[in-house]
Amino acid sequence: MQISVVNSNLCHPIASFPSSTFHSHRFSKRISGNGTWVRERTRLYVNSEAKTEEAAQKSSGNTTSSFLSFLCPLLKVFSGGDPSQQRNHTLEVATSSLASVARLPWGSRVSTGSIDNQDVSSNPPLRLQLFEFEACPFCRRVREAMTELDLSVEVYPCPKGSLRHRELVRRSGGKEMFPFLVDPNTETLMYESGDIVKYLFKQYGNGRGPSTGLLESTLFTGWMPTLLRAGRGMSLWDKASTDLPPKMLELFSYENNPYSRLVREALCELELPYVLHNIGEGSTRMISLLNASGSNKVPFLVDPNTGVQLGDYQKILAYLFKTYSSAASA
Repeated sequence: MQISVVNSNLCHPIASFPSSTFHSHRFSKRISGNGTWVRERTRLYVNSEAKTEEAAQKSSGNTTSSFLSFLCPLLKVFSGGDPSQQRNHTLEVATSSLASVARLPWGSRVSTGSIDNQDVSSNPPLRLQLFEFEACPFCRRVREAMTELDLSVEVYPCPKGSLRHRELVRRSGGKEMFPFLVDPNTETLMYESGDIVKYLFKQYGNGRGPSTGLLESTLFTGWMPTLLRAGRGMSLWDKASTDLPPKMLELFSYENNPYSRLVREALCELELPYVLHNIGEGSTRMISLLNASGSNKVPFLVDPNTGVQLGDYQKILAYLFKTYSSAASA
């Protein structure tokens, strides 16, 4: 199993997966820091545990997958229909805010001592790649950890009905289970949210463990955002464009921000890969946001494909569903 990953410090990197899956011209090149095209290949391996633990994890993953498969159509009834249509924004913000309250204090600020005011360039030279879907509570656990660790990552949404990314996970890791982490810096592929969180803190948290309650709380309150948001960010929008944009969108966000959640749901329902710039309280990346938007408010979306930059969540939602619908690409 071989996955090519190319080095870049710019804001629109894309992983290169097997040519049988994607058109190679979109994924085989990147721009390096000096503006030249570069290519690098690396072999990644699936992180394995003892057989007994692996069997337990598989059973847990199957149970979660089965429950979500049952929950998905049930919640869709209450989700308000077509996500591109006019919404009751008062209700949207209220339910998303309640979801944030349910997950306090996780995913809102940089964990003390995890970065120690290091420069952004101290982040991994190659961005981590996370395959997930917004409504999944165990994917949320990983995103919360990434906010606390002040990490920028490439997000590949894998909604139910996925046309692209779920197949990549199955081919790369051997099973369709989420979240799925690719770390090209250490040649690691990994399933299981708890293992991923521990790995991230060990690798990028200066030896610190996960913040108190982050792992344990998921089983109790991790489902609340999924239920309160009626499964938004769980299924592919049936009018989403099948064409993949040449460059990844960029989103400045932090996990527990109620307005950013609404935008991430839309990106997931459109299956649009994007670079997630985590901007939790205390983030070293705040200067980048201020330079880009003139404000410290999130969400802030940058689309290098069109040159559009937006900071209002309602405008972002309208733009995404208009620009990346099947009608727009026809």
